[in-house]
Amino acid sequence: MRRLLLISMAAILAAAPAVSFAQYGGGGGGGRGGGGGADQQSQDDAKKKKRDKDWSDSQAPLPALRNAGPCPYVKALYDAARYIEFKESREASANVGFTGEIQGVSAGCAYKEDQPIKMAMEVLFELGKGPTAEGGSKTFHYWIAVTDRNREVLAKQNFDLKVDFPAGQDRVYRREQINDIVIPRADVATSGANFEVLVGFDVTPQMADFNRLGKRFRLNVGQTAQARTEQPGTPAQPK
Repeated sequence: MRRLLLISMAAILAAAPAVSFAQYGGGGGGGRGGGGGADQQSQDDAKKKKRDKDWSDSQAPLPALRNAGPCPYVKALYDAARYIEFKESREASANVGFTGEIQGVSAGCAYKEDQPIKMAMEVLFELGKGPTAEGGSKTFHYWIAVTDRNREVLAKQNFDLKVDFPAGQDRVYRREQINDIVIPRADVATSGANFEVLVGFDVTPQMADFNRLGKRFRLNVGQTAQARTEQPGTPAQPK
């Protein structure tokens, strides 16, 4: 689905208040929970194979763009890259509702002389339906923000992603294409390296904290009696 994000000149040049991403815990990086044995590894490999197939099958190549300098850095913000609902705010596998994860981000840009930076982005989402999810559809909310190298938010736009889960299917992939991201430049000396483009889900403070700590659930949680969470560096504890 094609989307549009326009950044106004006023947003770039105005003395905007310092709104940082500190509330989400800063930039990317961070570990993931380990363990799971051979069966878990087999499931992870199958999941990755399906994800890669869906990504390559649906991904239209970004336009061959030429520019006079580097493109803005594009990434998913780690603390907002996953969306996990918990019934009654209890972090247990049996309480998981709808889930989402940003699996891939690609982008291209073009600019020359003192012209604005024009960008196109593609984002691959993996959406899931847990044991407490109600209904067969869910509208996820995500955002794209342009920052001054992760210091100030220059512009931010919200998007809706409505997903229908076919009967008997608890995981789907969706690719979103965002075209015509336009970032004005103050002058010819302003390169794309001065900007950063971030993408993430609208998450609650609890979700952001869950992501920040690197907690994860095994793929088959909710289907076994032993529901456990995993956290890097700590043994998984029964809930």
